[in-house]
Amino acid sequence: MQAFRYVAKGEPLRLTDVPDPVPDPGWVVVHVEAAGLCHSDVHVLDGTIEPTRRPPFTLGHEVAGTVLTLGAGVEEYAVGDRVAVAIVAHPQVQAHYAPGIGVDGGYAERLVAHASTLVPVPDGVSTVHAAVATDSVVTAYHAVRTEAGARPGDVIAVVGLGGLGLNGVRTAVLAGATVYGVDINPDTFEAARAAGASDCFTDLAAVADLRPDAVVDFAGVGSTTSGAVDAVRRRGRVVLVGLGTNTTGFSTGSLVRKSVELRGSYGASKDELRQVLDFIARGRIEPVVEEIPFAGLNEGLDRIRRGAVRGRLVTRPGN
Repeated sequence: MQAFRYVAKGEPLRLTDVPDPVPDPGWVVVHVEAAGLCHSDVHVLDGTIEPTRRPPFTLGHEVAGTVLTLGAGVEEYAVGDRVAVAIVAHPQVQAHYAPGIGVDGGYAERLVAHASTLVPVPDGVSTVHAAVATDSVVTAYHAVRTEAGARPGDVIAVVGLGGLGLNGVRTAVLAGATVYGVDINPDTFEAARAAGASDCFTDLAAVADLRPDAVVDFAGVGSTTSGAVDAVRRRGRVVLVGLGTNTTGFSTGSLVRKSVELRGSYGASKDELRQVLDFIARGRIEPVVEEIPFAGLNEGLDRIRRGAVRGRLVTRPGN
């Protein structure tokens, strides 16, 4: 089978013929029908994020498809079942099971997944939407609902209106909050308003007068986190999700005098993925996606690098 492999920092992924995977006991082979492209993969390629595995290996952690082969001892799934592969990060991080992180990922025609990471895809949810739900949607859902604690009547500011940010906007709206979007690119505002944002701004300082209860930073480029600390209300919460820079700084005066709570947010739980898939099945969340050819994977990652993507790019390996 063919897979796009990470070979070295600073180099594009390399399309390579690799052996078909064979499942160990407790694992299954999944035929990958859709894989989402994530900015964190660009960070790995560029060296901003240090990979947990030595190259070569296959990236791609947003995966959905059908069960192809069962390993010994797997009884809760059958060949042909539609599944999404969860990146389990709560209550404990299970990175060693995560596709594209601990094991070879979804930029390939097939992969092996531990049975404990699989979540059935409900009827009415496309494989494409199920794939992006595993990170782009559920990571935003966890950040807004669990870490930011969005609830009816809250004012929530969402910074960075890309793939995760748009899902963050929608999640906050579903929680009953009034939501404002922030992005340096006003071309993102239409999609944010369609997701339910009341208004959008190019500068975080513009939301300070709105006294947001929480600011969720999906950009994480340093200035956005600093601006979030300055803009959030007294005793408000800043949730950092984006990994746009390795280090950041902010006003300790703002943090201390306003008693701001600063939290990081990583991934989500399997139960949260089930909740997100149910929202998608009921039409309450509709991820914004764009399908690209598998052969154009590197070009798609470069578009992400240049900020030339609205929503989430998805590919169908082998097509």
